[in-house]
Amino acid sequence: MDENKKKRVVIILQARMGASRLPGKPLKKVLGRSLLSYQLERLRRVYSASEIVVATTMESQDDAIISLCEAEKVAYFRGSSFDVLDRYYQAAKLFNADYIVRVTGDCPIIDPEIIDQVINEYLQQLPTYDYVSNSVRPTYPRGLDTEIFSFPLLEYAHKDGKLPQEREHVTVYFYTHPEIFSIGNVASEKDISQHRWTVDTQEDFELISKILTTIYPYNPNFNTNDVLALLDENPEWVKINAHIKQKPVE
Repeated sequence: MDENKKKRVVIILQARMGASRLPGKPLKKVLGRSLLSYQLERLRRVYSASEIVVATTMESQDDAIISLCEAEKVAYFRGSSFDVLDRYYQAAKLFNADYIVRVTGDCPIIDPEIIDQVINEYLQQLPTYDYVSNSVRPTYPRGLDTEIFSFPLLEYAHKDGKLPQEREHVTVYFYTHPEIFSIGNVASEKDISQHRWTVDTQEDFELISKILTTIYPYNPNFNTNDVLALLDENPEWVKINAHIKQKPVE
């Protein structure tokens, strides 16, 4: 474990303004502050990470994301709009990442404690697992998704991944080849995967707005259990986006 502490664990957060279902979602505001800003604040509380990098695109509309990164003093990288695997590979290479934690920019209430659990499971079990996530067998709410893998593994996928979904979704290559890679999964003690805390539609944004507006002013360091308690107090909120289906990997 001592050697692992010397390794660079880099969180690479992919974000862009051109989402098909909810354009501009990273910079949609709650209490006068963008969703991406909330997420970056939470990622800063991940103890096991060396650095945070926002990986966005060369599209002019993503200049706004760069402006936010500069204001937040967070590193960034600009790469391909559609070949997200290449964007990750180039960002990881530029920032000398030994291990890459992948998160997406539609998870503004992602839990840093759970990210640390995923990172620690991976590092403590080395070299047992090539790839560890908390979403291979989902037990956490959508929106807390975290994945970790090594730079050599990313390089392997970047070289051999040819299918469109492998280029667009970065880690598909890992978990669709269990005959090649050893896959680890971090599970919640209780299955709470029925909850949807990601932001991909207007309904998702409405729910996250209610959560942040209510909890953030008095408890900015809230965790998953705090959100669950809030939803227990306001069970009707869960219905806001309960009908939304996650876009499939095609």
